[in-house]
Amino acid sequence: MEDKNIGKIVQGLKDAKLQLSEFGQLMENFHDPYLVLIACILSLRTNDNTTYPATVRMLEIGKTPNDFAKCDIKKLEKAIYPVGFYANKAKQIVELSKEIVEKHNSKVPNTIEELCKFNGVGRKTANLTIAKGFNEPAICVDVHVHRIFNRMGYVKTKTPDETEMVLRDKLPQKYWIDINTLLVTLGRNICKPIKPQCEKCPISKYCDKNL
Repeated sequence: MEDKNIGKIVQGLKDAKLQLSEFGQLMENFHDPYLVLIACILSLRTNDNTTYPATVRMLEIGKTPNDFAKCDIKKLEKAIYPVGFYANKAKQIVELSKEIVEKHNSKVPNTIEELCKFNGVGRKTANLTIAKGFNEPAICVDVHVHRIFNRMGYVKTKTPDETEMVLRDKLPQKYWIDINTLLVTLGRNICKPIKPQCEKCPISKYCDKNL
């Protein structure tokens, strides 16, 4: 694809209004960095259909670092089951919450570097927390963003982290916050890993795959 078309691609995806999953809709409505952070932790290596009800059950227990810092781990395990690695995630959320309360005055750090110091928090989760929780420019690159940008020919990279670094230099900053939601939705509905439905894609004319 020609780099100059990136604006048309972003607008085309916005105009298409592809259906978000229930979990995706929930995440779009979160404007609290702590909720974005713990919901993202739940979603790792778990499909949205499982993550959504688990997140809703988790939020019945609490919504702040103080709530979960004193939460019984077994109670949290029961609430978030059957997300992947639910026992590890319950422990992680409680320990992370305690650290936020004790070391950060109950406020989620607002830099990727500080967020990545938390056990189990990688760049994808940190970037999403900055972008969706703080509404600050950050590029959350997951498998969908990595796959689609490579498939389209906008980047030529081997890992999501490498894709993020290239996009930080290449993608106009005004698109950073929205790009994850747009490409994840495209990836789940149309631009799938196997047998992408190019005939239904709203931006297929810009994609190298169709040349």
